[in-house]
Amino acid sequence: MSGTLGTAATEPRAVSEGGWTPRLILSLISIAVVLEIVSISSTMASVAMMPIGEHFKTDQIAWVTTAYLLAAAVACPLAGKLADIHGKRKVFLVCMAIAAVGALISAVAPSFLILVLGRALFGVIIACMFLGFSLMRDVFPPKTLALAVSLAAGGMGLMTIPSPFITGLLVDAWGFRSIFWFLLVTLVVMIPLVVLTTAESPVRSSARLDVVGAALLGGGLAAVLGGISFGPSWGWTGGGTLLLIIGGLALIAIWVPLALRTTDPLVDLRFFRHGPMFRICLSAGFAYGTISLYATLIPIMCMTPAVLGLGYGFGVDAKGVGLIQIPMGVGSVIGGVLVGRMLRTKFPTLTLAGGAALMMLGSLVTAFWHGGKVEVLFGILLFGLGMGATTASIPNLVIASVPPSVQASMASMVQASQTLVASIMPVIAFAVLNSNIATVIDGYGFYSDGSMGVAYLISGASSLIAIIIVMTLHRHRKSITAPVAAESATESASNERDPEPLPAA
Repeated sequence: MSGTLGTAATEPRAVSEGGWTPRLILSLISIAVVLEIVSISSTMASVAMMPIGEHFKTDQIAWVTTAYLLAAAVACPLAGKLADIHGKRKVFLVCMAIAAVGALISAVAPSFLILVLGRALFGVIIACMFLGFSLMRDVFPPKTLALAVSLAAGGMGLMTIPSPFITGLLVDAWGFRSIFWFLLVTLVVMIPLVVLTTAESPVRSSARLDVVGAALLGGGLAAVLGGISFGPSWGWTGGGTLLLIIGGLALIAIWVPLALRTTDPLVDLRFFRHGPMFRICLSAGFAYGTISLYATLIPIMCMTPAVLGLGYGFGVDAKGVGLIQIPMGVGSVIGGVLVGRMLRTKFPTLTLAGGAALMMLGSLVTAFWHGGKVEVLFGILLFGLGMGATTASIPNLVIASVPPSVQASMASMVQASQTLVASIMPVIAFAVLNSNIATVIDGYGFYSDGSMGVAYLISGASSLIAIIIVMTLHRHRKSITAPVAAESATESASNERDPEPLPAA
């Protein structure tokens, strides 16, 4: 299966031994821009959530994020399977095309339901994250690969700084629909550039597409999240709420034994029976869930008018939110760089726990002290430092904990768990928020100060869970790294007989 940044796939590479060419540079640019879209699209949507809620007069704005991430959680394993069968570039392009359709639907959506549908289709773009790096690994010459991956990954961190400001300019000038037009135009330009500059991967493997598993898992998760989301308005004991939650759990219960018996399941649960993968996926999922929730809450809190006297809110426009979020981007870059240096001597469990601890501290600061901009900016900076450390630690933890022969498959599992948990956290928080509406203006509800604090506490609790899980991994790090060392030694002996060893991305 396709892998993400930092994974060491074992498939053969069939590329030239040359260096940089104009075509290769354009290929890197096109792939890097697509990865930038993945990086900034969620930030853009978060800034636009409050204007979207006000326009459609809905209290279900969490689904702007949840639909995007839930679709990605199902799409990533499917895209990995299809890439193995049909080629990584082909599936990369298909994901871009589906995302472009989703952006178009969101841009012209006449109703909130249609917009959510568009966001779900756009969520397929997240699969381009691991497909892009894996495609580069397969088709870039060995002499260029390390630099190409570093440039593509480094740009994603740097774009977190200006992206909120760019979003603010777009939303303030042309409304929330402008961000979807921006994403659409960018994808439409990049699709032919990828076609013209990037070769198809020669790597293929036989696999079967688990359509039934995708339907059961996706339908079950959507039903459960729908029940939680509509519970405050329908009533937690209402027939519709119970039908969605119980029905969704039943679908998931059917999916689990089928996944264990299927030869090529959507998510191979058998990998979680032994070793550290289950805990790695959980810790990465809750850490990423924290990022998703916090980034969703900040724009809503800051754009709430101060004149309402709710105890929070500065009444800033979208551009103002972008300025407030700059410390998050700066902190993210600094945190990632520091982790890169620390990993020379520290095991990734420590840096991941440290990053999650900083995110928890930032969430707590924002939960209890959000009446003024200074304390909010301080909390955002702390959170950004933790976010950068976390996102840099997770792929390195997979590398350090999993034998090279299965790192590609495991990286895809971690990606799916990250987006899955991240799709759940906003729904839980907004279930609390929607149960505590302080005032309604023009059909849009503004939340009480207490519920806003609780939402940030949920963000902090998600980080705490990640810390607890990852520290259990740290205590057993010697037994975790032993299989990796053994297999690496075997591969090294094999490479001594092979004059052209395979480089790792």
